[in-house]
Amino acid sequence: MQILTSPAQLQRLEGILKKSLPLALPVYGAVLNINRGNPGQFEVLVDKWPDFGAVLARPRGERCWRLLGLELACWVHWEQGPGEHWGVLGLNLGMLGAEEHHDWTGKRWGVLGAGIGVLGTQPDPSVRVGCLLPSHVDLLNETWPYGGNARSRRYLAELLGRFPHVCLQDSAGEPLSWVLTDHFGTGTHSFTLPAHRRRGHMQVALTVAAQRAQARGFPTFG
Repeated sequence: MQILTSPAQLQRLEGILKKSLPLALPVYGAVLNINRGNPGQFEVLVDKWPDFGAVLARPRGERCWRLLGLELACWVHWEQGPGEHWGVLGLNLGMLGAEEHHDWTGKRWGVLGAGIGVLGTQPDPSVRVGCLLPSHVDLLNETWPYGGNARSRRYLAELLGRFPHVCLQDSAGEPLSWVLTDHFGTGTHSFTLPAHRRRGHMQVALTVAAQRAQARGFPTFG
């Protein structure tokens, strides 16, 4: 496969993928990140250019990525001709020991999992929007459904250090609710501590995340 390195090629690919939303969302999110500084150090490959039939987004420098004990990739298959559509999409979460395959045709899958209809929501006066710190990685690892091991901890530390996130804090600066995003521009770990649930915190966190994503050119879907 051919690695796309030219900014012009990557911008053109972004435009093509945008026309196929929401079915092409994961790989589209990866391309958006690449075209906006590439914080995850990803690369995009196509089977041919410009009339490609398959697109693969993966970490750049496979050997370096494996040193972290992680595997992560997203690919789509494009069926050209009458009624063109994205036929097959896969997400490989090798760092969790799991691999998922989905046919997303006719389904909606959100970049942040939040609709824009709640943009008027305001935080409780006692809660403020802040940031998670590297010292919070253990908390993230304990509360993530796929966490609890060293590899998931490295993965979450990678997300925290490279990609945007939203955190709601109490008056003492302790995290109450948060939303992390990943290499594909998707919401990855969204959580509210049990003692602070049913107060609208997650709705606020998702709303702020959606607003910030839109400001960066990322779409949001419910």
